[in-house]
Amino acid sequence: MNRVVITGIGTVSPIGNDVQSFWDSMTNNRSGIAEIKKFDAENTGISVAAEVKNFDPTLTMDRKEYKRMDLFSQYGVAAAAEALEMSGYNIEENPYRVGTLVSSGIGGLIEIENGIRKMIDKGPKRVPPLFVPMTIGNMGAGNISMKFGARGISLDIVTACASATNSIGEAFLKIQNGLLDACFAGGTEGTINEIGISGFAALTALSTNEDPSKASRPFDKDRDGFVMGEGAGILFLESLESAQKRGATILAEVVGYGSNSDAYHMTAPLPDGSGAGEAMKTAIAMAGITAEDIDYINAHGTSTPTNDSGETVAIKYALGDHAYNIPISSSKGHFGHLLGAAGGVEAVAIVKALQEGFIPATLGLENADDDCDLDYVPNAGRQQDIRYALSNSLGFGGHNAVLCFKRWDGE
Repeated sequence: MNRVVITGIGTVSPIGNDVQSFWDSMTNNRSGIAEIKKFDAENTGISVAAEVKNFDPTLTMDRKEYKRMDLFSQYGVAAAAEALEMSGYNIEENPYRVGTLVSSGIGGLIEIENGIRKMIDKGPKRVPPLFVPMTIGNMGAGNISMKFGARGISLDIVTACASATNSIGEAFLKIQNGLLDACFAGGTEGTINEIGISGFAALTALSTNEDPSKASRPFDKDRDGFVMGEGAGILFLESLESAQKRGATILAEVVGYGSNSDAYHMTAPLPDGSGAGEAMKTAIAMAGITAEDIDYINAHGTSTPTNDSGETVAIKYALGDHAYNIPISSSKGHFGHLLGAAGGVEAVAIVKALQEGFIPATLGLENADDDCDLDYVPNAGRQQDIRYALSNSLGFGGHNAVLCFKRWDGE
């Protein structure tokens, strides 16, 4: 079995369009949540979102390329370009051994809305000719593989808000079992438009708070829903043998992965926490460690009433009494909930946390819910040595996905 390491990371996010600016925002408690600017949201009842700012596709794509992509694909290509450049991997040497497992939970929602509006206003014959290839969810992965010549397996794993974490986990297994030498893995999403906001608002999943500083507040007793975010988070994974052979800089190691289904409810988790809890246990067992070895958990922590209390129960289910001894934080106070891309951007945060020995804060947490009684690192990050960290992603439909990361110590 191959060991699997991370040699590149890339992101486009509400708090920075590259890893350096993203991490600078994380460590300095800067939030990307603000008033919605992409469209007139007055009639939706939702005031704030975590939008990507000042994104320039020309930095990584020519005009012909990006004009044939929905925004979610553009974000994915830009983040993948950063990850590949950081890795220094030469895909041309063996392109069929390099995969692309990049998820989108929803796909090209911007172009879906635009195309339907055009059809209604001007008739079916005016639907854009590239409507389908710009909107289908697999085109995030497809455009990345085409841009960089990765000819190995290319997949869009759709498990709602667990999508990117599942893609990283499945890429990890493929490299571990010798099916690939390297792989782009993560997620990308661009759903801040009228139908995206309206759809989640109709589900009463979004925060109606008009104050950007108080809209996303994971684990807080006054939380009232999540804040929609957008962007992409991509890891470049490869076998340890491959990385060492070419003298690559290794950023961190993926050592465990657990995934299962609650088989319970469309949106609510199992009340006893056993679904996500068993996924955490599986990831820990695959890593060959015990619950007591976990130093940090990056929680799914959406700021919805059901998720945050349910995830707390699941963490206790998996870690027992040790759950009270470790710091747990949600990144969604910084950059909102990126839906299918959430686990990808959060994986980038974990890699940096392992490297820097820094635990990011849970922004917006002022008064913890009585049912959320663990150490959620409220409002200020901490310097702390981290060797093993878990990343939780929990999706509608009962999808649970958990990754275990290990700091790279040179051996």
